[in-house]
Amino acid sequence: MGTLYERELRAVLAGEIGGVRAVTRSCNEVERARAMQVVQRPFLVVRAPGSGSEGTGDLLALRGDMCFPIEVKSSKSDKIYLSGRTMEQYKSLKSTGERCGLLPLYAFRLKGVRGDSWRIMKVEVDGLTGKLRHLSRSIPALPLTSRGAPHLNWKEGMPMHRFLELICKSDGVRGVEGITGSQAMEYASG
Repeated sequence: MGTLYERELRAVLAGEIGGVRAVTRSCNEVERARAMQVVQRPFLVVRAPGSGSEGTGDLLALRGDMCFPIEVKSSKSDKIYLSGRTMEQYKSLKSTGERCGLLPLYAFRLKGVRGDSWRIMKVEVDGLTGKLRHLSRSIPALPLTSRGAPHLNWKEGMPMHRFLELICKSDGVRGVEGITGSQAMEYASG
């Protein structure tokens, strides 16, 4: 079934109003409106077979204009250091991203924080083209430790509401369906 946080993220990316409302409950109105844009441009989100291994990540988010393998992490600490199995997951995500032309992401949920508790970071990959290459420029990469090892630092990630605004404002294959500010506020307050 996956973890609670995988299900929470899946509901948000799938554009389920209840899921978006749940994760933005303690956010301000602007953040809620940004997040609600995903309701108009949702993803098909599936739990990856062999979740968390072999470069697939935990979730695959698919839409006509983009696809992301996503590794979901949660912690009470704002930093997660990768080693052993988690470092192998990172290397596999990087390899899969480069081999398949995908932009792998980490979604990091900080427990016990008010407001937007999710942060998004990318795995640096070579060879991206088109929309993913453009998008990659806006999403922060996993920062490096003093020894050059990638790790997760919640404070350096992109807030989920900004990520959703970024991936939902573009004009993908379906064209701009433009959710207006008043529509987003209506969904958010709803």
